Order: sequence, then structure tokens, then C-alpha cells
Amino acid sequence: MVNSVCVINGHPHIDSGHLCHALSDAYVEGARDAGLEVTIVSIAQIQPECLLNPSDFEVASDSAGIRRAQENIQSSDHLVIVFPLWLGTVPALLKALLEQIARGGFLIGPTDKGSWPDQRMKGRSAHVIVTMGMPRLAYRLWFLNSGVSNLKRLILGLSGIRPVRQTTIGGVGALDDRTRKKWLERVREMGRRGR
Repeated sequence: MVNSVCVINGHPHIDSGHLCHALSDAYVEGARDAGLEVTIVSIAQIQPECLLNPSDFEVASDSAGIRRAQENIQSSDHLVIVFPLWLGTVPALLKALLEQIARGGFLIGPTDKGSWPDQRMKGRSAHVIVTMGMPRLAYRLWFLNSGVSNLKRLILGLSGIRPVRQTTIGGVGALDDRTRKKWLERVREMGRRGR
């Protein structure tokens, strides 16, 4: 049962007119309506730096924004990540955020050489909500959902988060107001159900 949710708004641009911002807000609104505890992480506000030195991955970040994001994730039962598909995968700043969050063994703990990593996020579930310009069926069938699958399996799954659900919204550049409102209501309902 989900009691607390951390919503990560993975759109790098701060302009509130983007669909990802509206989707994140709709999910938060639905979850709060249902009485769930909700925290929000916005990469547009944090603007995380990319890791350049592999040794930095071994120590925790000293960024207040990253530490707050880790606390939000740690205190949640369910993680929701909303982002636009850029060049077939997550935006670079979202990947940077996840790398910064993972530092110091936060997501995956050290193990003996050659053994399976210590999955530090067990007991949590996740829902990935992806927007894209291309038709969603084309991404799934032609591109095999590859960029999103990497996020689901190699970051969330490897850290122990299960199940990881996915909602894909394709053709966003051509969405009319009616269709946009339907998607927002659908995501708001996901929030009410903690899914």
C-alpha cells in the first residue's frame, strides 16, 4: 500500500508551460486529494552537475538539493518520474540527477567483487511517465522502448524498485486541448490511486 510518493519532474526547462510540468502537477494534485504524503523534486530547480570523475561516485554529494532529493526518495513508498524523451532517452540533466542521487551508495550499495549489488531501494515501486513527439507505438515497436527500458531496468530495477510501470504519451506536439485535458485527468487519477 502506498502512503507516500516522491514525484520527480524531469523536464530540464523551468517554463511552466511544458506538458511534463502539468502532468507532474496533476499527479501531485491527485495524490494529495487521496491523502497521500507527497514530495517533489524538480531538476529545473536543482540543475544538477554531471559527474566527471568516477571517484566522485563513491562519496555522497554535498549539494543541499541532492541531499533533499535523497531524503524525499528515502521517505517515499512510490516514486514517479515524469520526463520528455530527448534523443531516444532521458534528458541529460535527469541522468545527471540520478547519478548525483546514486552517489555514496544511496541507490546501490557496495558488494563483494562479482556479486549482485546491494539493492537499497527495495520495498518501493515506481511509475515512469514519458512524453514524446513521435507516436508511442513507433517508439515501442521500432525503437524497442530502449532509452526508457534502460532507466527502468538499469537504474530503478537494479536499485531494487519493483514494480516499475510506464505510461507513454506520444505525439505531444499535435495534442489538442481536449486530448491534453484527458491525459491530465488520467494522470491525476493515477495520483489518487498512488500508481
